[in-house]
Amino acid sequence: MRFIFKDTVTGEELILPVTPQMYAIEHGRRVNSLTLLGAGEVNLPGSTARFNEQLEGFFPCKSYPFLTPGAGTDPWAYVEWFEKRADAGRVLRFIVSDTPVNAAVILEPIRYEQRPGPADVYYTLTLRGYTYLEAEQYEAAASDTARTVETAPVHQESYTVRAGDTLSSIARRVYGDASLYTRLAAANGIQNPNLIYSGQVLRLPDVGALPAAAVSIPRAVKDAQSTKTTWTATGNNSGAWKVQLSKEEAMGF
Repeated sequence: MRFIFKDTVTGEELILPVTPQMYAIEHGRRVNSLTLLGAGEVNLPGSTARFNEQLEGFFPCKSYPFLTPGAGTDPWAYVEWFEKRADAGRVLRFIVSDTPVNAAVILEPIRYEQRPGPADVYYTLTLRGYTYLEAEQYEAAASDTARTVETAPVHQESYTVRAGDTLSSIARRVYGDASLYTRLAAANGIQNPNLIYSGQVLRLPDVGALPAAAVSIPRAVKDAQSTKTTWTATGNNSGAWKVQLSKEEAMGF
């Protein structure tokens, strides 16, 4: 049995080098208890329990005989992998091999410490179930048990803006990282990332093909660059300055 984490944006996979001693999955609905006059306590089905799991273990500093095949022995490389995805709010797939467990999760802040003895790093990973706001895609995946697994949404090539959308919300939905909104704006020739309209069709390149964000030139700088001044001498060491405004500034735009 292996514990696998898969980045839904980059496709990178990480297998925990030391399999945790246990995990526990909660599934089903909560029960709401009500007290009714004349009927006493009544139990009714409530909301669905969300995936909520906490894993504890350690990242090794040396090669132990019980490590998973191919495991590394740099504990800080494992810490950095999880820190980056926790900071970005990245959606991960949490998979336990040889079981039906295959869930979309996001990470709470990772906790880690070192203890006396070997320089292993002990960690606590708290996983929270993630809900996709759009329809999820399902496909049959070949495995030892030939089971059907849930997969991340297929990447779209374009998106039509709807009321209430922002470039940052679209970037988070498509790429899992809201901070990419300026690069998404550059990919679509949008000068002001804060101005999009319902019905606008956006191109959605792969994350690696997104161009660098455009540099915004402040209005004051543009006005200064387009304003011309000339000096006209009138004699006796005197004269007058003439200021010519740009067309847009002169019209008050």
